[in-house]
Amino acid sequence: MNSDALLGRVRKLLAMAEAEGLTEEARQSYNAKAAELIAQYGIDRALLEESGPVRARAADVVLDIHPPYARDKVTLLASIVAPLGCRLVHRTARGADGRTGHAAHLFGMDSDLTRVQLLFTSLLVQQAQALALATPPRWEDPRAFRRSWMAGFAVAVQQRLAEAERAAAERAQATHADGPSVALVLADRSSRVDAHLASVYPRLRAARGRHLSGSGGRAGYAAGQRADLGTRSGVTRSNARQALG
Repeated sequence: MNSDALLGRVRKLLAMAEAEGLTEEARQSYNAKAAELIAQYGIDRALLEESGPVRARAADVVLDIHPPYARDKVTLLASIVAPLGCRLVHRTARGADGRTGHAAHLFGMDSDLTRVQLLFTSLLVQQAQALALATPPRWEDPRAFRRSWMAGFAVAVQQRLAEAERAAAERAQATHADGPSVALVLADRSSRVDAHLASVYPRLRAARGRHLSGSGGRAGYAAGQRADLGTRSGVTRSNARQALG
């Protein structure tokens, strides 16, 4: 099966996972398979691109991140970017109205940037839907609860994606035992991404860590464990835009 066909299978699996009356065990099984296939797509594209006579070049794209909770949306995006072999630079700028605008400058190979954007659109919608069902304690600031909830969601997503990517690389190496080292191919691509990032931001500084006081982290983590790690068939352009802004 070619790598593009894998994304079609991901969409079908997630459509099955969204069916009414499905048991939680069956839903999780479909979602786990979808995560496995989107990771396989990334490995297949990497091996295909690196087998050609000309090495693929790293690319970049800028995404505007809109309120509310723009900084927390950047955190979710960062949790997707890292496992998928990309990099993120969080940019802020004060607008004419005095408000701080947020943007994410992403660096990576084209196929990986495609995966990141597909997952981000899907997970933004899922996060918004699940957060709407979470009830903050009466004694707690709702915004503090929601920020900690979103942080927990992002942690779960990053852990699941990292495991799916690791397993996909191991399967690919076993399948192509006589071919090039999958780890070396990925490391070489990663070095090109880093070089491109350094050429654009030669004096980049690490961001300061955030301290979140809310109590929603555990509930958000649990929701992130249940999230579909692929493009949901129910995600439309309209509700994606709503989640983004």
